[in-house]
Amino acid sequence: MREISPEQARTYLVGQLGLRRGVEASGAEGVRRMLQQLRVIQLDPLDRIGTNADLVAMARVDGLRRGDVYSALMPEHGFEHFAKERCILPASAFPYYRDKAAEHPWWRLPKRYQQVTDELMEAVLAEVVERGPLTPDEFTDQGRVKPVDWSGWKGTSKAATMAIKVLRARCRVVVAGRRGRNKVYDLPKRSLGAVADAAPRESFERWALLERIEAAGLLSLNAGPHWSMLKDVRTGELPQQLVDEGAAEFVRVSGAKRVYLAPAGFLERAFPEPDDRMRILGPLDPVLWDRRLVEHAFGFEYIWEVYKPAAKRRWGYYVCPLLHRGQLVGRFEGRATDGEVAVEQLWKEDGKPFDDVAWRDCLERHAAQL
Repeated sequence: MREISPEQARTYLVGQLGLRRGVEASGAEGVRRMLQQLRVIQLDPLDRIGTNADLVAMARVDGLRRGDVYSALMPEHGFEHFAKERCILPASAFPYYRDKAAEHPWWRLPKRYQQVTDELMEAVLAEVVERGPLTPDEFTDQGRVKPVDWSGWKGTSKAATMAIKVLRARCRVVVAGRRGRNKVYDLPKRSLGAVADAAPRESFERWALLERIEAAGLLSLNAGPHWSMLKDVRTGELPQQLVDEGAAEFVRVSGAKRVYLAPAGFLERAFPEPDDRMRILGPLDPVLWDRRLVEHAFGFEYIWEVYKPAAKRRWGYYVCPLLHRGQLVGRFEGRATDGEVAVEQLWKEDGKPFDDVAWRDCLERHAAQL
């Protein structure tokens, strides 16, 4: 068991998760390199100053505009599936998800599966084969189904749309891009090329756990959303096996009891010298996945309150942390209007230096990206 200080944890996480300096390449190539480093980009449709995927990319890659993260990765370089919740994953991950979806029926979203027949799915798939790539609005009307209630969020009542989502969960189609706000669905072979037929090199569980450790930097063994889709792995023998094999390490951060999994030799990794930019972090940026770790390592309490009633919010609706010189120095709530970022509220973190010049440069850079 290795023990590190909160400062060591903070320094490592900022480097591991690509926030010390921007990716050397800009534009689409920069986004592709970033995905290889991060392993996953978590998705969320809300768009106040860019979606979460936009914010993750803009914090690390120059030369982007709103929406470029999607067009840079799909088709060919990435696809959408459930990893740490709904994410963009690199194309190389597809064989693992394809085989896992075929092996385990629970990956097929049973609530949706009960609403659509095999005949309906084959009809929708045939339309993708013949006419794809297609958005849901471009499918032939196949009638209506009972919408699924996802904790208060109503799903679609269109039978063809529900069928295409089941087909995506089963990896028989993939999201191959976007037209406006609509997803575009296509066959894996057409979207991803030869990797769609490739064979996995190891078991899904081992591969996915090693990927998640890299994606989190420090992966707490406590239950939480950072274990999404891998909860059975968390309580099984595999974490100990990876440590015994020398593929991972058990780590504690001094002053806290939690145990983390980290990549083997993580403290010896070399990262670039930090730049002087202040960065806006998306609410689901990987450095924020584990809120307890953020509070302990950064001394920063972050709560995403977008689903709370307004009267119960401490900060605001869509509040983004601000990272500068390896520290979380504040948070703000903003809205993109008329080519500018309107700052609705700004909170400077007590006890942390706040550089007003870097903040103004950050806003101007973000407004130009939007």
